[in-house]
Amino acid sequence: MQQPQNVNGTPFEISDLSKSSFPKNLEARAINVIRGLAMDAPHQARSGHQGTAMAMAPLAHVLWSRILRYDAEDPTWPDRDRFVLSAGHASILLYAMLHLTGHGLSLQDLRNFRQWDSRTPGHPEADHTVGIEVTTGPLGQGLANAVGMAVAERWLRHRFGIEVCNHRVFVLCSDGDFSEGISHEAASLAGHQALGRLICIYDDNHITIDGTTELALSDDAKKRFEAYGWHVVDLGDNSEEIDVIEAGLHAAIANDQAPSLLILRSHIGFPSPNLTDNPEAHGYALFDEEIAATKTMMGLPIKEPFHVPTEVAEAYLACGRSGTSQRIAWQQRVDALGSTRQFYEACLRGKGLLGWHDELPQWDPQESLATRKASSACLNAMLDVVPGLITGGADLTGNTGTNLIDQEPLSPSYPAGRQIFFGVREHAMGAVLNGAALHGGVVPVGGTFLVFSDYMRPAVRLAALSGAHSIFVWSHDSVGVGEDGPTHQPIEQVMSLRAIPGLRVFRPADANEVVQAWHLAIDMQGPSAMVLTRQNVPVLVGTANGNGVSRGAYALSDVADPDVILVGTGSEVAVCVEAAERLGAIGVAAKVVSMPCWELFEAQDDSYQVEVLNPGVPSLSLEAGVTLGWSRWVDSAVGIDRFGASASGATVLDKLGINASNLVSKAQDLLTRSRE
Repeated sequence: MQQPQNVNGTPFEISDLSKSSFPKNLEARAINVIRGLAMDAPHQARSGHQGTAMAMAPLAHVLWSRILRYDAEDPTWPDRDRFVLSAGHASILLYAMLHLTGHGLSLQDLRNFRQWDSRTPGHPEADHTVGIEVTTGPLGQGLANAVGMAVAERWLRHRFGIEVCNHRVFVLCSDGDFSEGISHEAASLAGHQALGRLICIYDDNHITIDGTTELALSDDAKKRFEAYGWHVVDLGDNSEEIDVIEAGLHAAIANDQAPSLLILRSHIGFPSPNLTDNPEAHGYALFDEEIAATKTMMGLPIKEPFHVPTEVAEAYLACGRSGTSQRIAWQQRVDALGSTRQFYEACLRGKGLLGWHDELPQWDPQESLATRKASSACLNAMLDVVPGLITGGADLTGNTGTNLIDQEPLSPSYPAGRQIFFGVREHAMGAVLNGAALHGGVVPVGGTFLVFSDYMRPAVRLAALSGAHSIFVWSHDSVGVGEDGPTHQPIEQVMSLRAIPGLRVFRPADANEVVQAWHLAIDMQGPSAMVLTRQNVPVLVGTANGNGVSRGAYALSDVADPDVILVGTGSEVAVCVEAAERLGAIGVAAKVVSMPCWELFEAQDDSYQVEVLNPGVPSLSLEAGVTLGWSRWVDSAVGIDRFGASASGATVLDKLGINASNLVSKAQDLLTRSRE
């Protein structure tokens, strides 16, 4: 057995730390049961990843029987420890533990691994399977999610006290996770924030799909994470030594001044006689003969797949219930919170206090301001009435309107700060928001320029897939950005975001539509995107009335018998209003429709959509972006199907046809064609 070491090279003591009631004489057998399930489920599905789950079975056993604080009778208990499987391809490991500890997954669910409509999909999915904390799949995302969870845990603990928030976040990462760029951003942020309740276990198996990691990777993980400011423990080649693993985890728990990394050298596919340390074991490689040989070595019945002996099942079920008394005691402390309880419960719901939206600002017509500034005013107005709100930007906090007035930033010395500076880390920021949202207790907001939403796209997609209450603020939403040129002028980004199922994309026309969008983003479930202007736009007549934004689109300026309908979003709605006035002056009745949110309009019934868009009346859209997709709603589209240019924002918009004169001309052409 290799002696494990702290990062400074000093060994740490291995003592009998375990307080688990799991029978010692059953532990080896229990670990082999996990390995049997890890082989059987992918084999039944003829698809999946066996090797990592087999190698990590001892770690999983230690976590669920000796370390994690949880209660399977209430898997959503807010003060439970969190476990994130960033190496989501090893999902069968997590499903096996959820089954064994009584989280409601049956053996039949394991037999249905990777099948249609099963509770055991190929990669873990939050809000789909009980006990899954976050949706992982794309490598590196889970690590950043765990950072967000650790931010939320520390924030709640310092806001409301250790009596109601006192848990840790554990994350299992692979070589692939650490190879992805997002892991660098997330780990750097975690070290800077000194997130001492975050514990990462690195499954250092030296294997990727292409072959050994030495083909493309020669990083020194210990030095890398030490440089980030992490506490690092090298457990050595001890992946089978459960007492060593437990001791390492306790060393991490004891050192809560910095995030901890445990490096565990493992052997993928162990104890397979022919595929241990073989890259093929990364996927589905163990078939009948190899499974039989491996089970023979482990003393498991060859002809009984999904074998879980009664004594092992009972021991794990006891582990699953071991946190019940802690949960009950926690609930009693929450009940005794007194006046702060309403704030704590609002945080857990991710909502505002009763009547919170009455505090939102409102603007009068003829005022003019950028929608990013209106959004900033909303965020500052919400601070006292949406208690869980935390917000920040990826080095563009002031530029995106995600800055809070007179608020001390979140930091190791002030962990209850509402303002978080993510630095130039857009990739990590998106996934950190998701982790914080799925942890619960905070409403996380993160901002950057719209063009950089491309960097965040994997996290945004996972937010939608998992229903995370993350709010993404993207400003500088058109070629109105100006002199920075086409590299910074978003053209296709808004439409590409609308293509993500489950993401509400708000592009408000003015400050009052921003207010309504924020009301919805806070009150509704799932993720929202705020797409905001850099340039000032006028406050329009009619945007403060009713609930038009909540229905996705509405008639901003109506006429009894329209000749043409002009549909706009964002800053282009004001251009539509001007164009309608010009058309009216030449005898053409034009109705103006503001469509701030496609997704909400799509959810309306047919009668409302007909009322707004008047089928049979020629319709024309205007948006400072690609026209792809607009044929869904209108007969013709005016937009920008090319990259922008470097000049003043007003000049670029004008030169590319985002002006009233061009819209009037296009409307007249459309009317001529419709009469032919």
